[in-house]
Amino acid sequence: QVQLVESGGGLVQPGGSLRLSCAASGSFFSVNTMAWYRQGPGKERDLVAQITNGGSTNYADSVKGRFTISRDNAENTVYLQMNSLKPEDTAVYYCYARVLRGLSWVDYWGKGTLVTVSS
Repeated sequence: QVQLVESGGGLVQPGGSLRLSCAASGSFFSVNTMAWYRQGPGKERDLVAQITNGGSTNYADSVKGRFTISRDNAENTVYLQMNSLKPEDTAVYYCYARVLRGLSWVDYWGKGTLVTVSS
């Protein structure tokens, strides 16, 4: 009943920018932590950025200073602004959300959106 729908992926040149969006919809009381993960070719899925319901953030060392995670709680949406993109940022980016349904916290994942950084 809960869906995370990502958008904003695509092809971008090195040094360029993209903004990813992920909107949570369905049946839930509230959204707690939201995050972006990515999985590059031959890599494991790894945390890129995380934001709590209170707005505190964590970033992978590889993206610090380049990426910014933010959220709009009224719209249950999380964003990832990606600047100064590098070829090594190429990956499928997955949205994550911890959602309160009744008395339970449930983890949900989006289907992923592909970001390709190439000339």
